[in-house]
Order: sequence, then C-alpha cells, then structure tokens
Amino acid sequence: MHGFMARIFAHKKIIFVAMVALAVAFFVRQPEESRAAGSADSVTGPKVIVLNYHKIDNMNNSLSVLPADFDAQMAFLKENGYHTITPHEMYMAFTDGAALPTNPVLITFDDGYSDNYTNAYPILKKYGLKATIFVITSLMGRPGYLTWGQAAEMDASGVVSIESHTVTHGSLTDLTDDQIRYELTEAKHDIEQRLGKEVEFLAYPTGAYNLHIARLVKEAGYKGAFTVRYGNMDRAANFYAIERVPIFHTSDTFSSFLERLKFVPLFERLGWAKN
Repeated sequence: MHGFMARIFAHKKIIFVAMVALAVAFFVRQPEESRAAGSADSVTGPKVIVLNYHKIDNMNNSLSVLPADFDAQMAFLKENGYHTITPHEMYMAFTDGAALPTNPVLITFDDGYSDNYTNAYPILKKYGLKATIFVITSLMGRPGYLTWGQAAEMDASGVVSIESHTVTHGSLTDLTDDQIRYELTEAKHDIEQRLGKEVEFLAYPTGAYNLHIARLVKEAGYKGAFTVRYGNMDRAANFYAIERVPIFHTSDTFSSFLERLKFVPLFERLGWAKN
C-alpha cells in the first residue's frame, strides 16, 4: 500500500511540474503587452496587480525589504514598461471606464513606517513611480513611524497618496460594530483634517475582514478596501476585498519579486492561484 501511495504522489508531482513548465512556456511566448499584469480580458477588462510592502530598511526580517532590493524592483518596473497608478485611478477605471496606462501596477505600503519616507520615497521619485501608504493614525509621530509633516509632504507631491489603516491596527474581526465604526471613521476623519484631502480607501489590519465588515467600511464612506491575497484586480472584483500580492525579504528577494509580479497573475488566469 505504501509503495502504491508513493507512486500516486510521484505521479501527481510529475503532472504539477509539467503544468508549471507549460505555463512558463506559455508565458515566455506571449508578447510583453499581453502577458504583463495589465493584460485585458474581453469580459473583465484590464488587469491591475497590487503589490504590498511594509518596511524598506536593513533590518533583515521578512517585512523589511532592503533599500537596494527595493531600488532594483522599482528599476525593473520602470525599465519593463509598467506604469504605477493610484487607488483612485484604479477605481475610476473600473467604475467609470476611465483609461488606464499599459501594464498598470499599484504599489502599497502598510502601517506608515518612517523608512517609507526616508528610504522608499526617494527611490519612488528617482524612477517617477507612484505609491500609496496606509497609515495607522494613533502611531503617527511615534518613534519609527511617519510624522504628519512627512505624510503631508508626500501626499502633496503627487508621488505618494496617504490612506487609512485604521486608528489602532486592531483586527476588525475581533471588534464590536461600535469599535469597528470608531476605527474606520476616526482614522478617516483624522487624515482628512490633517492633510486636507478626502480619504477614499482602507487597508484591513492583518488583511482580516468579512462581508459584514465590508458593509461597515462602505457605510463609513470608503470607496474600497484592500486585503492580502494572491490575485489581480479587475472590474469583476469586489472593491471591498481588493487583493494584494505581498512582497517579502527572502534569500533571493528579487527572484521572489519577479515570481509574484509575473507568474501569480498568470496562474490566476489559468485558474490555479486561488486553490
């Protein structure tokens, strides 16, 4: 019996490897414009891949992408025809039919660490790329986090848009409805008052949400909310469950970045990524 099961597993492994090889071959043969994240589908329209970062520093942990690695990743996007957009631009494209650039990518950061200003912001400006930072409002100005002055400077630059990551970063699935409403509305109001802008989007703390929470987010005046799952965004997707591809520090961060940027969207189109 043991030998029979081993043969079954070996057979499945061979099939999986063959499928991956076919996918890679398919990917390599496609013209660049048709295999990039912005490839259009006749039903769901253009595809947008959303990348999710946290820290850009030299701390050498999974959430801390090295500045040199982040620079290489941004250079790759610039040199390979990707165009960064804002959440608002994505929203207008999928709700009002506004045009998107070719190969659209949305770059996001969670929590609002100070290195987003000192390390990521100069690199984004260097390559002419846009990004969005979701800030935890109760931590603004504390050691290791952005100040309101830094947030205002970046938001006014047109390079970075500041959006909400709630007041305290408590998992919304663990809170009462009143607590959730507080986290959503107070963070939105605080950013709007301090930066003189409309806050339209939220990133769920820890990525956790459910349909009830999504309704509360909509009631609080947000146009959309971001989670963390592997997949693309298109007009058929739920704007209160926008998927993002996390980018981590690994033993080969750049290769991991390329895999997530190129192959995850391909696998999703072939129906594999969400199993």
